[in-house]
Amino acid sequence: MGVSFNCDKHAHCLTAAIAVQSPHFWVDAAVHSEVVLLKVPGVPGDRLVFAPTGPLDRDYDDVRRFTDAAVAGMKRALKSGMQSPLLVCPPHNTLKESTLVSVLGSLHALYVPLEVREAFPEKSHKVDVLGFWVPGEAEGRRIKHLAYALESGRVVCRDIGGSDPERMAAPLVVQYVKELFNNTPIKMSVVSDVKQLEKKYPCLAAVNRCANAVPRHQARVIKLEYAGEGPIDQTLLLVGKGITYDTGGADIKAGGFMAGMHRDKCGSAAVAGFFQVLAELKPKSLKVLGAMAMMRNSVGADCYVADELITSRAQRRIHVGNTDAEGRMVMADLLCEMKEQALSEVAPELFTIATLTRHAIRAMGPNYSIIMDNDPARIAGNAQQWQKVGDKLGDVFEISTVRREDFDFHRGMSEYEDSDSPLSGSGSDGSSSPLSGSRESGSPLSGSGDDQHGVDSEKPLRYSHIDIAGSSGPFPGIPTGAPIIAMATNYILHHL
Repeated sequence: MGVSFNCDKHAHCLTAAIAVQSPHFWVDAAVHSEVVLLKVPGVPGDRLVFAPTGPLDRDYDDVRRFTDAAVAGMKRALKSGMQSPLLVCPPHNTLKESTLVSVLGSLHALYVPLEVREAFPEKSHKVDVLGFWVPGEAEGRRIKHLAYALESGRVVCRDIGGSDPERMAAPLVVQYVKELFNNTPIKMSVVSDVKQLEKKYPCLAAVNRCANAVPRHQARVIKLEYAGEGPIDQTLLLVGKGITYDTGGADIKAGGFMAGMHRDKCGSAAVAGFFQVLAELKPKSLKVLGAMAMMRNSVGADCYVADELITSRAQRRIHVGNTDAEGRMVMADLLCEMKEQALSEVAPELFTIATLTRHAIRAMGPNYSIIMDNDPARIAGNAQQWQKVGDKLGDVFEISTVRREDFDFHRGMSEYEDSDSPLSGSGSDGSSSPLSGSRESGSPLSGSGDDQHGVDSEKPLRYSHIDIAGSSGPFPGIPTGAPIIAMATNYILHHL
C-alpha cells in the first residue's frame, strides 16, 4: 500500500526510476536521459514528472543516481507548480535503500534557507506536503521515520553551516542550538568567558583574540552530550571546526579567495546535526560527546600572527607558521580535552570534523568526504567501515592515510618550539601548501597530545579525521549535510 507524508488525493506523481520502453519514447527519445513532464490520464493530477536515473549496472554506478534523479525531478515538479508531489521509486534489487535515498534527495531539493524562512514566513515551505509510495505499510513507516530524523539533522547542519557569518555568529549559534535541544535528551553547556577560554583552550583563544573585541563575534565553545538507555557499549567523542568566517587572519585570503568562507563552520554544523538525529532516534547503549568550536578568524590590530609561540593545553609549544591554519589551532585543545575524557569512557572513538584542507578537493574532487585513521583506528578497519556504510545511502567517502611525512612536515625545527610539536599550518620553511594536503590533519593530532596514544602506547585511542572540504556542498548553493547520514548509518541505525 502507499504510504506518504500526509499525502492527499490531489497528489501529483514524481518518479525517480529507469525509463522503460513506452509510447512516450516514440514522442521524445530524451525521456531516457532527461527530466520530462508528461500528461498521463489516470495518475493523480494527470501529470507525471519523469526523472530517469540512467544506467545502474555499470562498475561505477551507485545509489547517488537515485539522489540525482530525485533532486532533478523535484525541482521540475516545483517549476510546474505542484504543491503535493508524490514520489514513486520502484524498488531496486541491488540498491536496497533506493527509496529512502530518493526521499532524502527530494527533501534536499525542498530545503528553504534559514534566512528566507525568517524573513518570509510565507515562503518557509516549497510544497504543502511530500508523499512517497512503497509496497508495504511497515516499510513505509520505517522510511518515513528514518527520512524525517536524517533530514532534520541535515536541516540543522544547513542552517548553521550555510547561514551568513552574522546570522550564525558564535553567540547566535548558541541561541539556535539551545532552542533546538530544549526538552530533548541532549545536554548542553557553553564556555564563553574569555579567561576560561585562555586557560582551557590557549590555541583557540589565540585565534579568538582579535574577534573578541567585537561582542557579537566573540568565541563560544558549545558542548553537547547524549547518553542512550541501557549499559553503554560505545562512546563517540566529536570535535567540530566552527569558523563563522575565515579571513585568513594576518595571512589574509587575497585574490578573491575569501568569498564563501562562512562555510568554514560546517564541521561544527555537522556535529550539531548529528546530535539532532540522536535526539530524534534515541539509540540505546550509545554515548556521544560533542564540542563545537565556534569563532571568527578576524584580521586586525590584535590578531595572532605567524611566528608566535603558543603553548597548547597539552603543553606543546606551537610555532605559528600561517594564521590561515586556524582550524587545527581551534580543534587541537578541544581534541586534547576529549582525549583526557576518552581515557575513562567505554570503547571510545575520537573524531575531528572540518572543512580543513584544499587537499580533500584536489585529491578526490568535489562531493567526496575524506577519512583518515590513526593506527589504532586503522587496525580496527574504521575508515573502510565508514566508506562501506557511506555507499549505502550515498554519503560517500574516500580513504586517505596519515604517513610519517605528515608529522615531519609540521615538526618543530628550532630550539624555540618543542621538536615533537607542530608548526601551525606550515612546514619549517613557512610554506602553507604542502604537496600532500593530508599532512594538515597531523597538526591537531600532534598539538593535542593524541599522538601519545598510538599503537605504541599503553592506552591506544582510536582517532579519525573527517575532512568535508569537498563534500560540504557547492558555493553558491545549499550545504549537503555531509557526513551526517554516513555517521548515522554507522553508529545509530544498528542501535535501533
